[in-house]
Amino acid sequence: MILDLHTFVQRERPFWTELEAMLGVQADTIQSKRSLEEITRLHYLYQRTAADLAKIQTYSADPDTGAYLSELTARAYGELHGTRRERITRRQVSAWLWTGIPRTIQTHRKALLISTLSMFLGCAFGGVMLVVEPAAKTALVPAQFHHVLQDPDQRVAQEESAPEVASSGQMTEFSAMLMTNNIRVSLRALALGMTYGIGTIIMLFYNGIILGLVTIDFILEGQSVFLLGWLLPHGAIEIPAILLGGQGGLMLAGALIGWSDHRRARERLRLIAPALCTIVGALIIMLIWAGLVEAFFSQLHAPIIPYSLKISFGCLELGALAWYLFRPLPAVEDEL
Repeated sequence: MILDLHTFVQRERPFWTELEAMLGVQADTIQSKRSLEEITRLHYLYQRTAADLAKIQTYSADPDTGAYLSELTARAYGELHGTRRERITRRQVSAWLWTGIPRTIQTHRKALLISTLSMFLGCAFGGVMLVVEPAAKTALVPAQFHHVLQDPDQRVAQEESAPEVASSGQMTEFSAMLMTNNIRVSLRALALGMTYGIGTIIMLFYNGIILGLVTIDFILEGQSVFLLGWLLPHGAIEIPAILLGGQGGLMLAGALIGWSDHRRARERLRLIAPALCTIVGALIIMLIWAGLVEAFFSQLHAPIIPYSLKISFGCLELGALAWYLFRPLPAVEDEL
């Protein structure tokens, strides 16, 4: 078969031009939406142009027309089958930060309550074990947490007699390490929801054991002020962030189990995905802040920074976080 290129191009060019015009209009107006008739016409023009491209490649040796049709067909295919990314506005980000995060946490407060209770029970268990059997500290705490195993009086003397403040580079490196580790712990608590929540609860309980051991150990040695000044500035944000990770894990477990929800697990997981993403975003922001505070503030002890200032700062953080997460929110209709 021999293709009369001149006649073929003359007959088909109006369709190519129309398709190019439709694609150009869409490129200029990103937010516009096509009607059903426009989509139907676009699909027809795309199919016709793709067929013309096949004819050119098979029966003609005209590289310019072939390249033009190839590019036009690719653009039309992308328009029909691709997904357009909507631009995220500053207003959307502000709304997510101001109401999206607290609304998600309040909506799933039952999971947060169970997460908090799991860690609290771990704290109580660790504290009681230390009182009943002081040797429990070495049995329950891994060796890599050598600073936890250290005698509180020695730890306080060592910290307060430090000869010099670490350099900004060392603090920055330490801060990045803290952020990475805490985010890993929180995301692991969330991911363990895949074990139907059992792994999440165990992880929260064990972290509570270590926290309870440390707290009671310092209290029994009369170092409560140092403990609050050291732990409260970053712990006021870090511990709630880990609890949010546990909340996400229990939400994931609830979606997998289903309880009285008779929808398929895939559908339940799809519905819970936006809330889980919001929780992940929230805990990452919180742990970045906590890492900065721990490296550049919590590790500076008296006489460099008075404990009263550090404790006041931590209480202020905790109060602000509690107000932000649990304040009364407007109805969804009022935000629209």
